[in-house]
Amino acid sequence: MSQIVDDARAATEPGAERRASGPDAEHSEPATDAEHPDDADQRRLGERLQRLRTERKWSLTELAEESGVSRAMINRVERGVSSPTATILGRLSGAFGLTISQLLDEALEHEVPRATDPEEARGVQRGATADSWTDPETGYRRRPVSSADFPADVTEVRLPAGREVAYPASAYAFLRHCIWVVDGVLEVVVGDEPTRLGAGDRLELGEPADVVYRNPGGTDVRYVVVVVRAARGRE
Repeated sequence: MSQIVDDARAATEPGAERRASGPDAEHSEPATDAEHPDDADQRRLGERLQRLRTERKWSLTELAEESGVSRAMINRVERGVSSPTATILGRLSGAFGLTISQLLDEALEHEVPRATDPEEARGVQRGATADSWTDPETGYRRRPVSSADFPADVTEVRLPAGREVAYPASAYAFLRHCIWVVDGVLEVVVGDEPTRLGAGDRLELGEPADVVYRNPGGTDVRYVVVVVRAARGRE
């Protein structure tokens, strides 16, 4: 069984950094009932995770065993009081036999164009309104380029300088997986084998293995990940 992951640094209540405290708290702006967009996405992700677990008739313990993520962390994510790191997200998606994009897709808001204006043509996703997900620990940010209906996952990723994220082999149990670097330098460690990629370089992954994405440079690295999905996840 894989090592149980319970990232305490991700176990913060949504909006905690936005709440005022201390002697000057009384001078802060009055609280409102409006839900912050980040909190809403976090809540939807929790609901999505719980729904997937319920559909499979899994208990928290069973999902913990399948994913290697602790019961306590899964419970916090499902309740929307904790935002998972990229590593935890990869473990959870792998347990369900889904790509990370598939797991996140129904958890994020999507604007569906309805107007006939060319600027709002069907099938067009404007960069200014595109959804994204950010790892609370590393600042790693992923933005889906393709829609849920497209036959492959195409995702743009930005990884800050000096940071790294790790995904288990279960997150790569798909047909094909290709990484293409747009800007910066990316080091990809597949199993124990490191490969350094520069702008314009690409790497196609083979059999599923633990993978670490690392930015050894002094600036953000931007890369695109293309995953051809398997036809269905595990029951």
